[in-house]
Parts: sequence; C-alpha cells; structure tokens
Amino acid sequence: MMKRRASRASRDLARQRFRGLLQHIILVFFSLIALFPILLILMNSFKLKKYIFAAPFALPNAKTFSLIGYDTVLQRSNLIVNFGNSIIVTVASLFLILLFGSMAAFALSGYKFRGNAFLGFYLSIGIMIPIRLGTVSLLKLMASLELVNTLTGLILIYIAQGLPLTIFILTSFMSQIPDELKDAGRIDGASEYRIYALVLPLVRPALGAIGIFTMIPIWNDLWFPLIVAPSAKTATITLGVQQFLGQYVSDWNAVLSALVLAMVPVLLLYLIFSRQMIRSVTAGAIKA
Repeated sequence: MMKRRASRASRDLARQRFRGLLQHIILVFFSLIALFPILLILMNSFKLKKYIFAAPFALPNAKTFSLIGYDTVLQRSNLIVNFGNSIIVTVASLFLILLFGSMAAFALSGYKFRGNAFLGFYLSIGIMIPIRLGTVSLLKLMASLELVNTLTGLILIYIAQGLPLTIFILTSFMSQIPDELKDAGRIDGASEYRIYALVLPLVRPALGAIGIFTMIPIWNDLWFPLIVAPSAKTATITLGVQQFLGQYVSDWNAVLSALVLAMVPVLLLYLIFSRQMIRSVTAGAIKA
C-alpha cells in the first residue's frame, strides 16, 4: 500500500513538473514572437541601408554598423517637438481618462438610483463601437470648435476613446469594495470627494492595467493626428516618422531609428506598470 501511494505521488509530481515545463515553453515561445519584431527593428536601425535588406536577421558588425539613421532623425526632423507633443497628449489624456473614469465608476458602483444599470451600459457601449467610425463627424466637430491642428482636440478625442473601457473595468473593481468602508467615512464626517480619495488606492492595480492598455494606443496612434492635427507644430512622434516614407524613395535608416526612439518611452512605462497589470489580471481572475 505504501509503495502504491509513493508511486502515485511520484507520478503526480512528474505530471506537475511536465505541465509546468510545458507552460514555460509556451510562454517563452509567445514571448519570442512578441519580442522578435522589436529586436529586428533595433538591430537594423544600426545598419547601413544596403545591409538592412541584404542581411535583415544578422547582428550589426564592424562592416555593417552605422548611426546614419539616428543622425538623420536628430538633424532633419522635429524629433524633440514630436516627442513633446506625444508626451503632452498621452499624459494629459491618460490623467483625465483615469480621473473622469474613476469618478464615474465610483458613482455607478456606490450610488443606487433609477437607471443606474442603464447608464452603466450606455457608458460601456463605446467599447463595442470603434471611434474611427465617427471620424467625419469628429472632424466637423473639431472644426466648428476651432480645435483643428491643436493638441486639445486630440486630447478630447482620446478621452472619449478611453472612457468606456475605463468605466467598465473600474466599476467592476469598485463594486467589490465593502459599503461599510464608505459608510464609516460618512459617519466620521468625510465628504464624498474624501471617500473617493480613500477608495482610489484600493483599485490601484486596475488603474495600472488601464493605464497601460490606454497609453499604448494613444502613443502609437496615427489616424487622428493625421486627420485632426497634421501640422508640423502639433505632429506627434508617430506622425513625424512618416516624413521619411515617400511614394518612391524611403529613408529606411531614419524610419527604423525613429521607431526605436518612439518605442523607448512605451517600453519604460510598461516595465514600470507591468506589476500593476499582473496584479489586476490576477485579482480579476480570483473575483471571477
């Protein structure tokens, strides 16, 4: 009997190890798929143009190494202006999305009133409807408000784009917070704004995840900057890269170098907030 139990335990342990090894192999495989384009762009940004196409998968060496792409980007483009515009638009949009979205989620999860569920559903419809379908109407609206070729117009569009998902996720997280905690604050004389400030740190993992999922589409967006703010003064980094792409001739060294520089802020912010995103996903799985 003891031998059977020992053999079963050893078989179960072997199965668990095999499953763990298989899971790690699958994760490494998909990680390599995700990282491969980034590494390919990074390697080829340090090569001469003819070697980008002759040996795209080879690492740069003494013969192929060149910084001409970065020199071109720094000298012939408004890189600093483009970076500044992207940072202003991304940070301002993200801050206002999290602020307004968390306030709306706090009200929807904490106040029970007639039409609460309908209002929450109405605010979440934007998740299912791509905002680009309303490009013509948005352009007319921005023109009527005299916000064409302004960063304010881009920020307003991105706020409208990011609020539905933010409200949907934060409402789910805030509804898990006990009402007794809020009622205790009200008994102590705290205002609703003070209670909101106390509740906000409890959903920090959700805020971090939303920040990542919202920041990347805004930073990488080309559609609305090209339509709403295409001027040189308001061009974002993604739009600025397009100046090196032509119908007949393209400066691929400059394009790849600009893409590498554009990826750096996104990668840094992802590394900073990745732990919050993992906590959010884990908390959501446990609640489910």
